[in-house]
Amino acid sequence: MEMPPRRTEKQTATRLTADDWTLAALDAIGRGGLAAVAVEPLAARLGATKGSFYWHFANRDALIEAALKRWETDHTDAVIAMVEIETDPLARLRLLIGMVMESTAGQEADSIELAMLATAGHPHVAPVLARVTERRIAYTAGLFLALGLSRVEAERRALLAVSAYLGHAQLAHAAPQVVPGNAAQRRAYVDRIIELLTAP
Repeated sequence: MEMPPRRTEKQTATRLTADDWTLAALDAIGRGGLAAVAVEPLAARLGATKGSFYWHFANRDALIEAALKRWETDHTDAVIAMVEIETDPLARLRLLIGMVMESTAGQEADSIELAMLATAGHPHVAPVLARVTERRIAYTAGLFLALGLSRVEAERRALLAVSAYLGHAQLAHAAPQVVPGNAAQRRAYVDRIIELLTAP
């Protein structure tokens, strides 16, 4: 019987994409923070070799940077793009707050977000986290501006909205029993947040 040809390192490396490695790194960050991003364990998890990793990335730092960029895109840019489908500013605000509060539900909810906050001082994380936070506040302030608030008041309420989300995410992680537990309760909770944030 003729043996099948052996795969070369190049062929094996190209089976996985850089995106596969990036998503695996993000998952590792969610499970164990930046310390969990290690080439050999990720390779084992992906069923790949270290050669596959080095085909796509120069080193671990390059993978972390790619993972952080992916997090920024998926957790901020993509969310804003989905919210922008709505044409009414109040509907946009409701959708935004509903989406981010819903993202805290579940056992591993927002684990990546919490890992980012836990490593906020890391030289790779700090600039990305600052950029993401500023973008979120600015976008939310724009929604309040569209509702007719002054710029100063819009910025204040945007800061409150983002703070509410971050605080809720921490509570959902640390003491899930104290936050609304099912979809109906979360909807009522979001309604109350909207009511408070948009009050005259």
